[in-house]
Amino acid sequence: MVFLAYSVVYLGIGLMQEGSLANMNWKNYIWFAGNGVFLLLSYPLIFVFEKTFRFLSDATLFELSDTNQLLLRKLAEEAPGSFQHSLQVANLAEEAAREIGGNNLLARTGALYHDIGKTTDAEYFIENQTEGFSPHDQLDPLKSSEIIIDHVRKGVDLAKKFNLPTPIVDFIQTHHGTTVAYFFYKKYLDKDPKGTDMEKKFSYSGPKPFSKETAIVMMADAVEASSRSLANYSEENISELVERIVYIQEQDGQYSETPLTFRDISDIKNVFIKRLSNIYHARIAYPKRETARG
Repeated sequence: MVFLAYSVVYLGIGLMQEGSLANMNWKNYIWFAGNGVFLLLSYPLIFVFEKTFRFLSDATLFELSDTNQLLLRKLAEEAPGSFQHSLQVANLAEEAAREIGGNNLLARTGALYHDIGKTTDAEYFIENQTEGFSPHDQLDPLKSSEIIIDHVRKGVDLAKKFNLPTPIVDFIQTHHGTTVAYFFYKKYLDKDPKGTDMEKKFSYSGPKPFSKETAIVMMADAVEASSRSLANYSEENISELVERIVYIQEQDGQYSETPLTFRDISDIKNVFIKRLSNIYHARIAYPKRETARG
């Protein structure tokens, strides 16, 4: 296409200047052809440099963020509720990253893939369940938490199977950090109030987010999931929800390994508050401290 474009433009200009084809310098077409060949060769070189220096180009991120990618289609078909959730998280994360000067395309792409582990046992995640039925009703809280927590490991395994780049795998590993699956931990404590020594068994193994983008996806994931339980999407309710979730994660030290500033966190929260009014999916109300159930 480049060679063709050069050729047509040069031919038009040449005819205007020389008046006939006979007087044109046809050797320039050799240079045009050479440029076309070099451009064709440069695209594969992008992937060589990415593998060598462990970075992701915008070209690769654009390609991965296409929802027609095989792995994203798998998520859409096998866990449609989780896919819709991931799209909403991606929208939140992209805008928040842009607001604080982060890599918004990386944040969006990482968010799209963060829950691919839910393609296995999709029915155990509330966004994929039919109203009035949950398989967790037949399980004890510890077993339920194990299934929920394991979607991170399964997501990492699936990402490696599909050869996703390491920076995208990082989003899968870190989007719950070392938080507690509090919904099920609380159910366990309701049955055994003395079982506080079991908290670690209800916790994700991490690691914690380590970049602005991975932290943003962690926030967006928890905020989007919990926001679906709101009965009234007033600005006051949304603001209270966002403030509470981010405060819990911050106090829990989940952002301690990131370069986020207080100003960044404030700006991110403001973005979430403005965007969440567009989310209308219904979710059950979680206990007060709950930030996300999966």
